[in-house]
Amino acid sequence: MSNKIVLLVEDNPDDELLTLDALEANRVGNQVIVAHDGVEALAYLFGEGAYAGRDVTDLPAVVLLDLNLPKISGLEVLRRIRDHEATRLLPVVILTSSIEEEDRAKGYALGANSYVRKPVDFDEFMKAAGQLGLYWLLLNQAPLN
Repeated sequence: MSNKIVLLVEDNPDDELLTLDALEANRVGNQVIVAHDGVEALAYLFGEGAYAGRDVTDLPAVVLLDLNLPKISGLEVLRRIRDHEATRLLPVVILTSSIEEEDRAKGYALGANSYVRKPVDFDEFMKAAGQLGLYWLLLNQAPLN
């Protein structure tokens, strides 16, 4: 399981640290690449900017995507992921604090594989993030490219 990469797209340092701690606490030993905004996430996926020269065929096993991001919103990141042939089937889990029904509807309409609200409670957040990691990295069978 540890050779699969997780792309965490999160601008909140506290939520980033909690997610990383939760994955570690649940023995998800995978490499986690953190993008702090939508531009950085897309640059990583498509091998641009600071990630120029990266092997773009080596996609993450899952993208954990916040919605409320600077520069480019999470929904726009998702739209661009689905618009590109190489990333169209990439598993994307929206991991957000948004309680807006419209965000959930738009996320699924744009092709999100899952929509998870970040629990406010620390212990619940740790449990939820760990379960996400275990499911998407261990149990989920990715589509064949």
